[in-house]
Amino acid sequence: MQPSSYRTVAAPVVARTEEKRSVFECWLRRADDEAAARAVVEEARTTHWDARHHCSAFVLGPDGATVRSNDDGEPAGTAGTPMLQVLTSSGLTDVIAVVTRWFGGTLLGTGGLVRAYSDAVRAAVEEAEVLTRVRVREVDVRVGHDLAGRLEHDLRARGIGVPHIGYADRVTLRVQVPVVSDAVAADDLPGLLAGLTSGEAQIVPGSEGEGWLDVQG
Repeated sequence: MQPSSYRTVAAPVVARTEEKRSVFECWLRRADDEAAARAVVEEARTTHWDARHHCSAFVLGPDGATVRSNDDGEPAGTAGTPMLQVLTSSGLTDVIAVVTRWFGGTLLGTGGLVRAYSDAVRAAVEEAEVLTRVRVREVDVRVGHDLAGRLEHDLRARGIGVPHIGYADRVTLRVQVPVVSDAVAADDLPGLLAGLTSGEAQIVPGSEGEGWLDVQG
């Protein structure tokens, strides 16, 4: 069963650490799918073309079920796996970590590499602003221009998302109601709309669906 919420990063993070003159730079970013995650790895390779290694790990999906890691030439199990362990223990998902290493001339050994790659990701996670995504039921609601502004305000005040508004003869608001909410249940939306607009708001038939709402913290 899909979770009702999960945590990810709100914005990209860059963190640098150093171990015996080797520099480790971690990029921590949000990624919605594998293609987006791999694009971050390729961007790191292009940006830091002078570095020897670009190791990576990512956790994807609301339930964190998709996990991958890559040692990128480091001894097996010394980079990607410990990076992934830091990500999974953080409770974050839809997230990619890429650690670029510039060799400082001193071999770190297996234990040193595991520690260095783990520390780089941990430093980035500690700096990250966390974003919570809440599963929502979505529906389009039509209302007159005279009521649209007040309805949007009243819905947002109740923790209901309004990610898009379209203007034509009538105003169409895309409304997102959290599946789990202390304020309003998704099944209560028709009654709430009727109360806020004196029965003027209309739910567009066939517009129902599910999605995710971003909330801070």
